[in-house]
Amino acid sequence: MVRPPFIAIGLLSACVLAYEVLLTRLFSIALWHHFAYMIISAAMLGYGASGTALTLLKDRITRHSGAVYVGAAAALAVLMPSAFLLAQQIPFNPLELLWDPTQPARLLAVYLLMMLPFFCGGLGIGLVFALCGAQASRIYAFDILGAGVGSLGVIGILFLVPPPRVLTSLAALAFLAAAIAVCELRLRQKWPAVLFLVLAVVAVAMPGIPVNRSPYKDLSQMLNIVGARVVEERSSPLGMVTVVENSWVPLRYAPGMSLNATNEPPPQLGVFVDGNGPSALARFDGNLAPLEYLDQLTSALPYAVLKQPRVLVLGAGAGSDVLQALFYGSTEIDAVELDGNVIDLVRRRFRDYAGNLYDRPGVTVYEAEARGFVSASRKHYDLIQVALLDSFGTASAGLYGLSESYLYTVEALQAYLNRLAPGGELAITRWLTLPPRDALKLFATAVSALEKNGVSDPARRLVMIRGWKTVTLLVKNGDFSAKEITAIKVFCRARSFDLAWCPGMRPEEANRYNQLAQPYFYEGAVALLGPARDAFIDSYKFYLEPATDDRPYFFRFFQWDAAGELFALREQGGMPLLDWSYPLLAATLLQALLASGLLILAPLALSRCRRTLPGMPVALYFLGIGLAFMFVEIAFIQKFVLFLSHPLYAVAVTLCAFLAFAALGSWLAGRSSATNKVPRAVMAMAALALFYLAVLPVLFQALIHWPDPAKIVLSALLIAPLAMCMGVPFPTGMARLADRREEAIPWAWAINGFASVVGAVLATLLAISLGFAAVILLAVLIYAMVCLAERRFP
Repeated sequence: MVRPPFIAIGLLSACVLAYEVLLTRLFSIALWHHFAYMIISAAMLGYGASGTALTLLKDRITRHSGAVYVGAAAALAVLMPSAFLLAQQIPFNPLELLWDPTQPARLLAVYLLMMLPFFCGGLGIGLVFALCGAQASRIYAFDILGAGVGSLGVIGILFLVPPPRVLTSLAALAFLAAAIAVCELRLRQKWPAVLFLVLAVVAVAMPGIPVNRSPYKDLSQMLNIVGARVVEERSSPLGMVTVVENSWVPLRYAPGMSLNATNEPPPQLGVFVDGNGPSALARFDGNLAPLEYLDQLTSALPYAVLKQPRVLVLGAGAGSDVLQALFYGSTEIDAVELDGNVIDLVRRRFRDYAGNLYDRPGVTVYEAEARGFVSASRKHYDLIQVALLDSFGTASAGLYGLSESYLYTVEALQAYLNRLAPGGELAITRWLTLPPRDALKLFATAVSALEKNGVSDPARRLVMIRGWKTVTLLVKNGDFSAKEITAIKVFCRARSFDLAWCPGMRPEEANRYNQLAQPYFYEGAVALLGPARDAFIDSYKFYLEPATDDRPYFFRFFQWDAAGELFALREQGGMPLLDWSYPLLAATLLQALLASGLLILAPLALSRCRRTLPGMPVALYFLGIGLAFMFVEIAFIQKFVLFLSHPLYAVAVTLCAFLAFAALGSWLAGRSSATNKVPRAVMAMAALALFYLAVLPVLFQALIHWPDPAKIVLSALLIAPLAMCMGVPFPTGMARLADRREEAIPWAWAINGFASVVGAVLATLLAISLGFAAVILLAVLIYAMVCLAERRFP
């Protein structure tokens, strides 16, 4: 291989990263979104294992390097759809992971299948590094530039094409990369290029790979009911929206409706996102009488105190909370919904069914992320209603434990309270889980937010009630009056809802209607308002520490101290008590370490070539680069989520900017003849990271009102110098090995892949426990270790 196939490298890398992003969507539809961590580590494992294969087989591969590269690209094209198709045939059920001894083995099988396409991609790119190491900077630049384009491109394509069809399109792109490689490498036989072009056309014409949803997802359960049928389906990167109707067994969705209610809901359609839900799209013709059932929900509590309020609904979905506001006579309703497909379904496809709900006088709908909308808004409201956004099944099973949610952090509640008019109220409704988790953590978060806003006695501004299925918390911009407390008690008494907390409440007023063994909610509220709050939080069986923007994991309830006790109850129905998504992430880390040891480290340790490989400094150098790069990238993606006010924009912009500007840094490093490039780049990166930690929160808050294009440009400009510095160490190290120990390049590629496997999962575990700021600080320390290791290079 005389000249690297730069264009083919860029296309191949674009395919690999686009496939990685796509798999997160496919697994969100088939299972649940937190399998993204498994996918990322599987990708990096494939890269690492390819480095090991190159180290052990380099002499054999070198003689046929062109054919091997082309074969790797073609194999990637075949394996991307087929590996996913085969993975779906494995009867893996994550809900049984902790008590079915066969499930871990099935998870490992899925993990290894997902690794295969990335192995092929890593084999092709690693082979070019091994044979053309002197041009490492240019190779690395094309590699990560292609990855950046792939990550951005696939998100754009997902707005136009459903995920299953994108999978076959990526296969076509990989065949195109193989065809271009035949030409770039000047292989003697040209007919493979024609064959790959034909296969690319065939792949584009193929139907999408079917996605089999877990039978335990809400949509699967709904479609098992006789008469249920899908009437509409829309797809975007935000999710697959499915609308279901049932003329035989009508949907009656009214979360936590009072058992005293005598009026049933009107006909409804079920709206599911990625198979989770439903939310209800109710038939509405302008007549408010059929909406009387909305008066029987705990979410109606604020209307017992406020009359015709100006309302902001966050997470409007299909419009239930908007209908509730209309029922109570609100004349000014702002509704915020992130998913444009949901808005379009209500506004256009089901316009007549929904009674033109989102275009009624006084109703204004905004397609925006809730937290970002509130931060940028200058309006004040009498009521801010945070809708019940998730399903009971996923919430109670702990499926959101790894979800970053900026809706329920201390800073979020502070932002909501700052948008309330004097005497206004914030209302948040959550599912009731036993023993109490969500409700008490939300209560603790509200107490902390009030205290940070300077309220000396939060107890006088809080009310919490519970029904048999839901809990509603009120936080007032001012103290509750005696008249308002009376109205709240009358509201609860008429509907048999229990008071969990209100100012001046006596213990005997708790636990009257939906009786528990003890008044857990009241006792928890008292403890969280008292001087022993910290001791209560520390000793509680579930993690109740308020979420913050630095640790935005509101749904993390797992406590290691209680894990053994809860696991012992698994055969007595105790598994729903265990927030199993957090242990799953830890298990993924252990599985990644095990698989990496077997596929990357063990073959190297047992092979004859171990005697010729460089020593510990080189290993630490490439290990540190892999860990630190993943730490910084993952942490700063989260830092930009709040500023860009849209999770898709944040991921697309930050990931693409990191990779594109790292490519530029790599290219510039290759053109520089300086001998101390790595220390300089690391020092600059460390200074920027620490500076950003201090400055970005203030800067973002000041500029949150900027239009989206301006914020995207600013974000890219902020990322540029940091990413350029991060693009220097890897190609510089590879180039030095090419000069002195060329045979060690595949080994370094394997070590870096191993570090990235561990780093992707470890960064999230550390962020959950310590916060993203700590992850960035740890990355700075690791980069300092890289500098020390670089000084001892051979």
